[in-house]
Amino acid sequence: MLTYLVPFADQVSAFNVFRYITFRTGGAMITSAFIVFMFGPAIINSLRIRQGRGQPIRADGPQTHFKKAGTPTMGGLMILTGIVISSLLWANLSSVYVWVVLGVTVSFGLIGFYDDYTKVTKQSHAGISGKARLALEFLIAGLAAWIFMRNGAAPFSTSLTFPFFKDLIIDLGWFFIPFAAFIMAGAGNAVNLTDGLDGLAIVPIMIAASSFGAIAYLSGNAVFANYLQIHFVPGTGELSVILGAVIGAGLGFLWFNAPPAAIFMGDTGSLAMGGLIGAVAVATKHEIVMAIIGGLFVVEALSVIIQVASFKLTGKRVFLMAPIHHHYEKKGWTESQIVIRFWIVAVILALIGLSTLKLR
Repeated sequence: MLTYLVPFADQVSAFNVFRYITFRTGGAMITSAFIVFMFGPAIINSLRIRQGRGQPIRADGPQTHFKKAGTPTMGGLMILTGIVISSLLWANLSSVYVWVVLGVTVSFGLIGFYDDYTKVTKQSHAGISGKARLALEFLIAGLAAWIFMRNGAAPFSTSLTFPFFKDLIIDLGWFFIPFAAFIMAGAGNAVNLTDGLDGLAIVPIMIAASSFGAIAYLSGNAVFANYLQIHFVPGTGELSVILGAVIGAGLGFLWFNAPPAAIFMGDTGSLAMGGLIGAVAVATKHEIVMAIIGGLFVVEALSVIIQVASFKLTGKRVFLMAPIHHHYEKKGWTESQIVIRFWIVAVILALIGLSTLKLR
């Protein structure tokens, strides 16, 4: 919205700063953090009163989790409020990428909100039907993919690019839509599975947002894209502003989500954040790189898939409990050990992912 002041820079020279994505990204980060810090306590108190017993705790989960009973969930509302307001304020609203990514984020957040609401009101882990939730996610993500496809230049708009290989491009044609939808829905659910311990998911989300903030800025800049020999995607630079807002909102949320958590992110936040990262990866043509940068989320999701498949096929479990962070809890690791070590892994994977920008 503030970019609308740029044409008046001849009268007020200070308006020139709104031309620069880097300045607006910093502004979005500060604004979203301020919003979450300021309104977080009121939101938490309101949710605590309305939810009563808070998020239900799994009866078969680690014993240490029972002391968390009564902690409110739906903390994603805090994150989404900070991201949406600051993005609308600082991003260039003429960019279709901004609207599509925000649309995916809010839509996934609404699905998660309804799931959280169902669980809280019924005091059960059985939220909305898994098939219904996936169907809605794929419908939303498929629409976003179609808009990305229509907005880009064919055949690149429907192509899959590969890290380390500048000229290796596969045109997926119309198959790009289900592929991109799978990326966005998969990212949403992978982050959702990771969100099981205080502070575990939000820091890797900020790490991924920082990485893709850089990727979006570089991919949307013809000079930098040419220098690094990555694929130039006009208009994606504006996504850096949204990702800056994610970092700021994440910092604000971590203040309240740090152990012992005063609020849980819930599906409201985890589905929204995963969908956002997945949408940015598709928009910037870095879907495979996302699997590296978000490798922690991938491992968490794979641990569940492996556990379920193994039990159905052999009647035996590979892990003591899935997702994998619960496996380490069962092995005797403390919650803080798991969280901090997983953060370290997330940083390492992000650095590996970013290295693909130059290794071409």
